Amino acid sequence: MTRPALTSAGAASGRVAVRLGALRMTLRPAVAIAAIYLAARLVTTAFLAIGAGIATRATGTEATIGSLAMRWDGQWYWVVGTAGYPTELPVDAAGAVTQNAWAFMPLYPALTRALSVVLGGQYPLAAIVVSIVAGYLACLVLFHLLRARIDDAAALWATAFVAAGPLAALFQMGYAESLFLLWLFLALLVVVRRRFAWLYLLLPLLGFTRPGILAFALLLAGYGIVRWVRRRTDPLPAIDIVHIVCAGLLAAVIGFAWQVIAGLVTGDPSAYMETELSWRRGWTNEEGGFVPFSGFVQASAIWFRVWALPEAWGYVALAVVVAATAALLLFEPHVRRLGIEIRLWSASYALYLLLVFFPQSSIFRLLLPLAPLAGALALPRHIAWRLAVLAAGLVGQWWWIDQMLVQGTTFTQIP
Repeated sequence: MTRPALTSAGAASGRVAVRLGALRMTLRPAVAIAAIYLAARLVTTAFLAIGAGIATRATGTEATIGSLAMRWDGQWYWVVGTAGYPTELPVDAAGAVTQNAWAFMPLYPALTRALSVVLGGQYPLAAIVVSIVAGYLACLVLFHLLRARIDDAAALWATAFVAAGPLAALFQMGYAESLFLLWLFLALLVVVRRRFAWLYLLLPLLGFTRPGILAFALLLAGYGIVRWVRRRTDPLPAIDIVHIVCAGLLAAVIGFAWQVIAGLVTGDPSAYMETELSWRRGWTNEEGGFVPFSGFVQASAIWFRVWALPEAWGYVALAVVVAATAALLLFEPHVRRLGIEIRLWSASYALYLLLVFFPQSSIFRLLLPLAPLAGALALPRHIAWRLAVLAAGLVGQWWWIDQMLVQGTTFTQIP
């Protein structure tokens, strides 16, 4: 009579044990990534403190960790978070649109503004808190994204490379990069796991945090083609086709939505595009509309002139970089091990930048969404190699902080 009860109790105990085991497996990465991330943030804080001291002595004006963290675009996000967007576009004496808040997406400053209410109106503090928290969550998701393709140890090292790498100061600055990476890595993870329905939630968050969602639309197009070609060895259910197509269309719509919103609010259909071009005109001194690919071609010549080198070398260098990037994503064995999703994202984002961006010193920051490629750097198992990559990242981080935040006082040193 007691045997069924014992059996039931044993089954219940088994279920509890399984759940506890799953909880421990969930907590272990979270704790490990937290330790890595905290150590990285302490190093970055030390770098910023040293940089603030150097800036104070050089300028005679007191600089702090907070003031460095809120420089450049941090100020624009602050404007959006506290004053919103202009209903009239600012123009110069010639009638050309000048730099204004419409170049910056609303989600990050909105979250920061909401948190600042809790923090007594301290927008800069809230901005840094949002970035730090989002950065930790992004690193945790990155680990899970990479471990789907490489071993846990390599995924941990890759996450450390990103958390302490050359652009790591952005994880504690008033920029939207941390939040964008969180949505991006989550979106890539659900594609890898084929949980496509989650994209309908993630894509609007991604698209209204910072520009780049059109690259994700391109990724989904390429992913759909690859899945179709492989459908005999990797079955492609009809529901997956529907999700891939619909999510791709949604990403494309969101990618152009901000232009429509800016046009409706300001009464100028070209408000967003003209605002973006206002930053480029500071370099080219040229009027005219947007021409795909023109930014990189123009900048190749301009930068080589700045460096007192022949312009023709700039075009050659651009062609070499494009060819080398394509070869890396297509053929490099460590990169190939990361899976088709990460490789397609990297190719799509690189093509997106090539299409729309005018490369200046901020190109380093704009390459941060390629962070999943750090998994390829972590695959060689030699500890000396991994430590060398980590050390190189830290050196690069100090260089970036010094050049872009401490000494960055001109338009050629914009983070």
